[in-house]
Amino acid sequence: MGLVAVPQPYDFERSLDRFTFWGVDRANVWHDGGLHRVVHGREVRITPAETGVRVEPLDDEIEPVVAKLLGLELDLPPFYAFAAGDPVLADAARRFPGYRPPLAPDPFEALVSSITAQQVSLHSAFAARSRFIDRFGVSAEHAVAFPTRERVASATEVELTELGFSRRKAEYVLGIARADLDFDELSTLPDDEVKARLTALRGLGEWSADWFLARHLARPEAWPAGDLGLRKAVLAFYPEVTDVRAAGVRFHPFQNLSAHYLLAALRYP
Repeated sequence: MGLVAVPQPYDFERSLDRFTFWGVDRANVWHDGGLHRVVHGREVRITPAETGVRVEPLDDEIEPVVAKLLGLELDLPPFYAFAAGDPVLADAARRFPGYRPPLAPDPFEALVSSITAQQVSLHSAFAARSRFIDRFGVSAEHAVAFPTRERVASATEVELTELGFSRRKAEYVLGIARADLDFDELSTLPDDEVKARLTALRGLGEWSADWFLARHLARPEAWPAGDLGLRKAVLAFYPEVTDVRAAGVRFHPFQNLSAHYLLAALRYP
């Protein structure tokens, strides 16, 4: 067991509640007060500690994955200073101190998750995602390793539709798994180039690319304006807004964290 330091304050349960709020996430499983995830073939248990989180087991391979999962790439103090100038964000920051949205550690996982969430409720998306993980992932004691790109590339369209995927979504997931694109290289590219490469793939539009920038790459200016939840939040808190995408400029250069805090404020009125 080891300790991963997290800048304080840190709200462990609120930050990670997206893994339970819309249903079961078989890759990130809550059990007996801790979050379980399979990292490099080993199931890791993460629990809150006074200055961060306890991680068992912990080594040099596991630590960066846990840090990514916990959203440690997101810098909260500058955002809080920025939020103080906006009454809505200031109230959200006051209500959710230490809220740090989690990130998808793996690029393929982030893209598949975005496809499962297209044009359905998040409850339905989580259910389909969990069936997919159970079918193609490798089980540990509590959690299941998210399926590898190589394993999914060898699957068939029928296998995915049997899990509840539409025929089109099954095609998209298989196409991404088999695509001639280095997903790891995307982290070295500017936002516009990342979006251009992703949207060139069938099934990935601007919404999916924006969420990839936000929830995998932690890009500070990512603004998923096409997201229905974010649109509801912006229009609820800023009724004068007529164009949600254009409204992103008021949150520059903290669009990513602004979006997550607005969504949290909408979820917990």
